[in-house]
Amino acid sequence: MMQMERRPYLDEFEKLLVRMNTPRVMIDNAGCVNATLVMIDSARKDGILLEAVQVLTDLNLLIKKGYVSSDGRWNMDVFHVTDLSGNKLTDNNIINCIQHSLGTIRNTRSKSIDGMTAIELTGTDRVGLLSEVFAVLSDLKCDVAESKVWTHNGRIASLIYLKDCDSGCSIDDSQKIGKIEARLRNVLKGDNDIRSAKTSVSMAITHTERRLHQMMFADRDYQRSAIIKTSGEYSPLVSVQNCLEKEYSVVNIQCKDRPKLLFDVLCSLTDMEYVVFHATINTAENGAYLEFFIRHADGTPISSEAEKQRVTLCLRAAIERRASEGVRLELCTTDRPGLLAEVTRTFRENALNVTRAEISTTVGTALNIFYVTDAVGNEVDLKMIESVRQGIGSDCLRVKELPFRNQQKGDNEEQHGSGGVGGLGGAVLLSLGSLVKKNLYNLGLIKSYS
Repeated sequence: MMQMERRPYLDEFEKLLVRMNTPRVMIDNAGCVNATLVMIDSARKDGILLEAVQVLTDLNLLIKKGYVSSDGRWNMDVFHVTDLSGNKLTDNNIINCIQHSLGTIRNTRSKSIDGMTAIELTGTDRVGLLSEVFAVLSDLKCDVAESKVWTHNGRIASLIYLKDCDSGCSIDDSQKIGKIEARLRNVLKGDNDIRSAKTSVSMAITHTERRLHQMMFADRDYQRSAIIKTSGEYSPLVSVQNCLEKEYSVVNIQCKDRPKLLFDVLCSLTDMEYVVFHATINTAENGAYLEFFIRHADGTPISSEAEKQRVTLCLRAAIERRASEGVRLELCTTDRPGLLAEVTRTFRENALNVTRAEISTTVGTALNIFYVTDAVGNEVDLKMIESVRQGIGSDCLRVKELPFRNQQKGDNEEQHGSGGVGGLGGAVLLSLGSLVKKNLYNLGLIKSYS
């Protein structure tokens, strides 16, 4: 009898546990004219904000605005998102994917690398380095299935997913792995990078871009000076101050807007072991404006000028790593052994420097993106580009525009849902967003919430 009486209480307790461990996600298209609203209400957990933003950016969505608030043990985040063309989300598959992914985030998300071996590389960047790396892998009968390469301040970081050319499976032979690491390390060392060149087999399954941020942070690219000149188009303005009465450190960032900007900033703050309690994100035609209220994991704010300077340098580096310089070249052709070695050798022979690369293969087709400059970081002469295209194949190597520049629609177009326009869903979601802003206002963290 007692057990039967206790059952309802146990059921309620189980419901509470589910509620605490399952984020509540609401998505609405009616409450805003030019963006889809995504609201996430969840129990506070380390890294959950980064996880949520990672889900949205992995779906190639743009975050136009955002409000983040942590009240005690709970988070309430509201994001205004669009597709890459600046339109509201209308694809139900994408909307359902957002609902499912955000509603089930637990730990660090990452794609499976089953059947592939992951190799991590860091070292000093130089013209032709990628050509040497891919030539070594081709010589060792390694097929590059996927890879991402970032360069910043004269440093390079790359995560390469390999398969054995003969078997088409992951490389499990320890002797072969050792040979791959040794030869790649020699390539990275070159003539003057004996100490900092590193190669390793990555056993952990990690989100690729998240891992690249970690690798460059560990390599301390933020402390180094650029070797090749850059346009400075994405040079961010970063300030760090302490809000003593609230015991927060306040980080303000102003820079040119671009996709995945918020993700990159949150990766850097996470790598430095800061916790974001409140934040506002706003983008406009003239740039992006981000404000974060942070503390150390132990609840204390930033304590010294030296630490403020370090935070400033790290955030600038995180924003600049993905801000690719140069002409964007897209290669789409049938995949074959040695393809990357051939293409990057042609780049090297024409004195082209690869500043960033994204390598992928889909059903036997190579889909590769390269950003190239001349040897000192200048824009490449179009005649040189055409010569390279003729050498590789003008039908498969095309010149594309530089990465998408977010074109913000006027903020004045944004309207609250009401009557026949917004509907109940829009009104509810906008009220939740207003609660977040009101919470920030009551804490004295923003000037108004109207």
